[in-house]
Amino acid sequence: MTRGHGDIFDTLQISSFGKVKLTLKLIDLESWINSKMAENEALSYKVVQSKIRLTGILSVVLWEDVWQARKEIVKSRLEALLGISQRIPGRLTVVRRIDKQTASGFLNKNHLQGSVSSKTQYGLYLPKKYYRVLNQEVFKSLPVEELLVAVATFSHPRIFRRDEESYRSYEMIRFANLVCSTVVGGVNKLISAFVSDFHPGDLMTYADLEWSEGTSYARLGFESISDTGPIGFWLDPVSLNRVSKKTSGSTVGNQVSVFNLGSRKFVRAFNKPLS
Repeated sequence: MTRGHGDIFDTLQISSFGKVKLTLKLIDLESWINSKMAENEALSYKVVQSKIRLTGILSVVLWEDVWQARKEIVKSRLEALLGISQRIPGRLTVVRRIDKQTASGFLNKNHLQGSVSSKTQYGLYLPKKYYRVLNQEVFKSLPVEELLVAVATFSHPRIFRRDEESYRSYEMIRFANLVCSTVVGGVNKLISAFVSDFHPGDLMTYADLEWSEGTSYARLGFESISDTGPIGFWLDPVSLNRVSKKTSGSTVGNQVSVFNLGSRKFVRAFNKPLS
């Protein structure tokens, strides 16, 4: 592990046991609050980050509040990027609809942004007979019959017209693996179940540009459509809670102005018009 110098924020270079290399751009809150140039540098790094990724090196921007508040999830995602997390074959799992409470509980424990409202939820379960594939040192306490290992949630449909036909457009709002694990082929299996049940005209989703440019979605047949700009938040430096500026208005008390680096929109067309 090597640490970079010469800018406001630290940069770490991490190599996995194989050939995968990862750059971490660390944004600590003290530097952010005290530096007048912090916001400009964070935005300019977005360009640098794209160039780094073009060389085949993975690049992640990690804020101190995200690390402190969601440490286990952050570690799990970094391990997945480096290819050293517990791998669970998706073919061993069973997919089915789950209720909102189950999905919300899972996402709050396993997704960096937690749970948000959704219309439809699906889960992947690993039956007890396949627990043998799990690292028993990591998974010490397991449910009696099955383990929920991945969840995806989807929106209400929006109806639109294209080529004089009406289509249903949906969004995959959230996807998460169980911390410390990666379900190989999991997201594709969940999407396939949703498509089989709801026959969408297209399905959209977003990749968090602080973590990736969405190459995994491209491999699943999604097309990159556009990038959204940074989204502003008010951060409470004590509770580490972020609140969107769009919903909260002006700052309250000692809240700090922060933002993410935006998202990339992906759409996969299925060309299934309404009957």
